[in-house]
Amino acid sequence: MDGNMKLKKHNKNKLLPKYFVAKKFFQLFFLLPLFFSSFSVSAIEIKELIHHIDQLWRGETSRAAMSMTVKTQRYERSMTMEAWSKGKEYSLVVIRAPIKDKGIATLKVKENIWNYLPKIDRVTKVPSSMMSGSWMGSHFTNDDLIKESTFEDDYVSSITFEGARDGINIYEITSLPKEDAAVVWGKVIMQIEQKTLAPHRAFYYDEEGLLIRTMTFDQPQQINKLTVPMRLTLQPEDKPDESTVIVYKEIKLDIPLEENFFSLQNLQRSH
Repeated sequence: MDGNMKLKKHNKNKLLPKYFVAKKFFQLFFLLPLFFSSFSVSAIEIKELIHHIDQLWRGETSRAAMSMTVKTQRYERSMTMEAWSKGKEYSLVVIRAPIKDKGIATLKVKENIWNYLPKIDRVTKVPSSMMSGSWMGSHFTNDDLIKESTFEDDYVSSITFEGARDGINIYEITSLPKEDAAVVWGKVIMQIEQKTLAPHRAFYYDEEGLLIRTMTFDQPQQINKLTVPMRLTLQPEDKPDESTVIVYKEIKLDIPLEENFFSLQNLQRSH
């Protein structure tokens, strides 16, 4: 994929490049609660589900500890991270290991995003031209971190299939971008297990209808009476031997967390 493409507004007359890389790495840090709901499965409606998805995607507050393993044709590397979020406006991710990357951090406050490099003790603001660059050599991008779009606000979604796929009863939701929405996907198809409302698989397409990447969710655990997949595997379609895998070690929701926690001062102290 071309990690240097710039983000463009959705326009039916201007197709995005075939291998345009997506946004929302940060979403993945806080994605797990996204699909879980107390709605009755038999009474669920698409508007309720999408609204609930967007709300739980961001959560009130959250803290997570996780590992990320990146496998490419040239190398394989792993790191451990800690992440916090408050609503959709505030996020902080800090790398804890390996030693050479320890303390590297990314902060999002509303529309702004900064990186901190402890080796040179420098904070840099991430410009829009860098948003499509790879984050720490993974298959996710800087643009993935900012989670600025929502399915409720930026997509038109519908339940396009209800039934069994691969022996699992699912809701299949197809989301298409609204006109002029600042998103990169031409289509997103999400499979959600009917019994638990936990994510099963997600498919991301460009505007030419080409499948770009697939996300799978497994290793479920019960957290706060929710069925939570603790492993997310991102598979780029054009590089079948490559992947990025996130494994959650711990997730805490609705913890005490103030807005001033997400400050440039705390970004530099986070290491």
